[in-house]
Amino acid sequence: MATLRRDGRVTALQRLGCAGLAGALSLSVTAPLELLTVLAQVGTWHCRRGLRSAGLSLCRTEGVRALWKGNLTACLRLCPYSALQLASSRRLVTLFMDELGRISHWRAIMAGSLAGMVATVVTYPTDVIKTRLIVQNRLEPSYEGIFHAFYKIYHQEGLRALYRGVSPAILGAVPFSAGSFFVYISLDKIWQEPIVRFTPLQNFINGCVAAGVAQTLSFPFETVKRKMQAQSPWLPHYGGVDVHFTGMADCFRQTVKNKGVLGLWSGLTPSLLKIVPYFGVMFSTFEFCKRVCLYRNGYIESPLNYKLTPGVDQSLHPQELRELKLLRRENFEPRKSALEN
Repeated sequence: MATLRRDGRVTALQRLGCAGLAGALSLSVTAPLELLTVLAQVGTWHCRRGLRSAGLSLCRTEGVRALWKGNLTACLRLCPYSALQLASSRRLVTLFMDELGRISHWRAIMAGSLAGMVATVVTYPTDVIKTRLIVQNRLEPSYEGIFHAFYKIYHQEGLRALYRGVSPAILGAVPFSAGSFFVYISLDKIWQEPIVRFTPLQNFINGCVAAGVAQTLSFPFETVKRKMQAQSPWLPHYGGVDVHFTGMADCFRQTVKNKGVLGLWSGLTPSLLKIVPYFGVMFSTFEFCKRVCLYRNGYIESPLNYKLTPGVDQSLHPQELRELKLLRRENFEPRKSALEN
């Protein structure tokens, strides 16, 4: 997206804060849709009569707050995941560049996918905890919170349980990357103009379409991952999973056998429905936070718009602008005479 390009007028700490707040807010707004997606993927009893019925029955039995189960874990996971992905992506992009410092679209997407894999593996236990918190009954919880869930899973089921389902998560990155690449190389043909001329609205639509296609292609791996994360002999009804299995391949086999091929795409509807509000909230929040930072740094006149402050060199970095303002202030301040001292 064009709005997320690096802007030298905003410091690295401010940029991280804007991205973190935007990500947390977008996750919180779309949390009920994410919860319905996970419940449908796992196959709990809530989803036997459809997604709308699942949401209503969950609210009746556990209260409205149940729609945000696991959201705190997702928000806390956001910062380390993003930091690891960014650091890995920069290193991989450097490795994939040719002698002239150029990189193809395919290599750039591969670098991003590999960086996502690294971040996924390192932060994967938090994803397992999020799934467990979602599938449990909030009124009769097996886990009292994030740290209790981590402690209990580790001591009852071992370290491997915190990485259960990591294989389909990694394998799912392949169709996800392929879907993203397919959409990206087709954009100029769809819009019939060069990519560099795309408007913010076009970039927003492109991001939503790419996410939708990539998510649809990789969704079976996501479904198997959720089932593997939720299944546990230590949880009531084995975590509420609709099929029982011994591993990734058996999970694919049992799901197709009991639910049909389309069972691998259970929960795709709420997953796709959350794309537009997720990206919309994320980018609008990021833009507003960025305007606030630019206003505080002295580049624009108001946080409500992008009207530039007259006489300010927009090419200066924040520290350089502060030093320039300080120098000007010192030059215009009247110096005290020796008699005053």
